[in-house]
Amino acid sequence: MAKYGKKAQQKVERAMHERKAGTLKSGSGKRVTSRKQAIAIGLSEARKAGGKAPARKSGGGSTHRASRG
Repeated sequence: MAKYGKKAQQKVERAMHERKAGTLKSGSGKRVTSRKQAIAIGLSEARKAGGKAPARKSGGGSTHRASRG
């Protein structure tokens, strides 16, 4: 069974084209240059539009933590 549907594919493809053209912006309004970030934006839009895309992975990885001292 496929993880991603047609709508997810279309949204990611559009986001990648916008990134390459230099017009894709993140939620904060900054220009997106990262390939991974463009894919994440496309998948997020697909989920909001009701497309078939797995739920976002939570936790793990590099998180900024407040220093204790």
